[in-house]
Amino acid sequence: MRTGYLIRRLGTAILVLIGVVLVTFIMLHVIAPSPGRAALGLRATPEQVAAYNLANGYDRPLIVQFFSYLGQVVHGNLGWSYSLNQSVVSLLKEKAPLSAFLSGASTVLAILIAIPLGIYQAVKRNSVGDNVATAVAFTLYSMPVFLLGLILIDIFALSLGWVNANVGQDQSLSGALAHFTDLILPIVSLTAVAVASYSRYQRSAALDVMAQDYIKVARAKGLAERLVLTRHLVRNSALPMITLIGLSIPILLAGNLLIEGVFNINGLGLLFFKSLGSEDYNVLIGYTLVGAVLTVLGNLVADIALTAADPRIRLV
Repeated sequence: MRTGYLIRRLGTAILVLIGVVLVTFIMLHVIAPSPGRAALGLRATPEQVAAYNLANGYDRPLIVQFFSYLGQVVHGNLGWSYSLNQSVVSLLKEKAPLSAFLSGASTVLAILIAIPLGIYQAVKRNSVGDNVATAVAFTLYSMPVFLLGLILIDIFALSLGWVNANVGQDQSLSGALAHFTDLILPIVSLTAVAVASYSRYQRSAALDVMAQDYIKVARAKGLAERLVLTRHLVRNSALPMITLIGLSIPILLAGNLLIEGVFNINGLGLLFFKSLGSEDYNVLIGYTLVGAVLTVLGNLVADIALTAADPRIRLV
């Protein structure tokens, strides 16, 4: 039964990805009706543009171009960056490790902080600590991540001088980690916004679990409050967080886009901004595909992890 469920989910994920490729293909032709003009620039002559389109098959019917484009994507060919004179795949591979580190570090820290904080707020509902944490969470949740980053730069970099305002332009993750203090503010910015979201969700889940009959029965039997929390409340209230974390993976990519622009981090987000300025459509479409793949994988991993963590879920 579980194998069949996974096969169906994988099939759905593949269909969604094909649909995303179709959308990006349409975007490419809507944004740049002539790929040759987009690649060669405004100064190219009509003859040069026509020759480019003919050489690359852009003169063929759109349906033929789409299946050709789909085949290229399946084989890992996302085109060529004409502004940077490099393949899009190599650019993404070069920039992805640093962006992945920022997302991974901030997500792990957010989970470690948000789960106990949310449970504390549920247990101490309407206390001073709960009200203060709620006020801070709502403030951070409503604040754009780039604004929080600018505030942290003003306080800790410009006023106090504890860290640098910008991250050094090391191309590799190892080079950036060699100056780890430069990454503290970006990680803190992403973590703070994630904690604001996760803790509120965890608090609501914990309150729902505390209202369940098995919690009341455990307390009525005289089970110590510490055991009630660790054996029943924490485990069951943390299950919904799996779905939230899976769904937030593409949001982290969007957060990276803003944070990398603010802190001048040489990752996928900064690559997107530079490509946007130079109208490098192949890179922009490649970035969009990465976000789509992360969205599909996040949902798929969340579903699989949730069914593995909670055997009560029936897979039909």
